[in-house]
Amino acid sequence: MSLLSRAHDVIYRRRIEVLAAHFVALLPRGAHVLDVGCGDGALSARLGALGSDVRIEGVDVLVRPRTAIPVQAFDGAHLPYDDASVDAVLMVDVLHHTDDPLVLLRESARVARSVVLIKDHLRDGFAAQLTLRAMDWVGNARHGVRLPYNYWSRGQWNRAFDDLGLVVQQWRSSLELYPVPAHWVFDRSLHFIASLGVAEIPVSC
Repeated sequence: MSLLSRAHDVIYRRRIEVLAAHFVALLPRGAHVLDVGCGDGALSARLGALGSDVRIEGVDVLVRPRTAIPVQAFDGAHLPYDDASVDAVLMVDVLHHTDDPLVLLRESARVARSVVLIKDHLRDGFAAQLTLRAMDWVGNARHGVRLPYNYWSRGQWNRAFDDLGLVVQQWRSSLELYPVPAHWVFDRSLHFIASLGVAEIPVSC
């Protein structure tokens, strides 16, 4: 394993702990959670361990041979769940891998009864696009993950939430995902977590 790969794995383990701690406080008690684009399911497994009354299952376009939670395949656009069939939908660094994040945002709001939780990136600040592309490639290229590098600004995210009737209940942009000195380069204002209340979703014309 290369030095770069080893460093990424150390950061990945820290990332799971930090994100799980953030999300466990945002989930309803006893929630049935759908993790969209769950990868190996390690984050959801840790989240389930921290919130013992939480039940989590996942969907992904590429289902890995070994996963820490039950995972089924989906086409990347249509969630195989009925309307309002889960309490919460979780999407962690998923939407920037799509050509149009609105598609999965709309689907997530359709199947969630209570809340949609997102962790994604912000294309704001100095060299944000370049930094995010580098991070994305290191973390995902070896897994065959599609990399369209579709990062949005805060304004674009806000407009999308408004268009879909999603209400921002909490917004966190100081996540402390990386240790110093990597924190100064890779945290900055490049990441956010949003807790979105689900309202009636407009019907497309």
